[in-house]
Amino acid sequence: MLSQTEMLELLEELSEELPAEFFEELNGGVVLQEEAKEHPRGEGDLWIMGEYCKGGNMGNYINIYYGSFVKLYGSCSREEIKKKLRHTLRHEFRHHLESRAGEKDLEILDAIYLEAYRKSRP
Repeated sequence: MLSQTEMLELLEELSEELPAEFFEELNGGVVLQEEAKEHPRGEGDLWIMGEYCKGGNMGNYINIYYGSFVKLYGSCSREEIKKKLRHTLRHEFRHHLESRAGEKDLEILDAIYLEAYRKSRP
């Protein structure tokens, strides 16, 4: 697994792939959090990889959870982690952009995913 410092460097590299316009109104930036974050609707097997946060003291920002990546992808190669991190980062940016546009398509898709997860549980 990548160290937290290596993951931060990779996150910065992936952020540079995105147009500058994506960062408008993202005044809190992209933050790499050390902890793993379990989804409240999970049962010890559903982890939050990233999270778009809107409002509050920091304004709008994106959290990426290093500990969640360690739990799910700790044995993966650097390239595999980079692919997963890119997917997560872009997912959270989509939340940001949709929020700015007054859209909720990704929120709806996330809710559908969670409902399918819930139904798959014994």
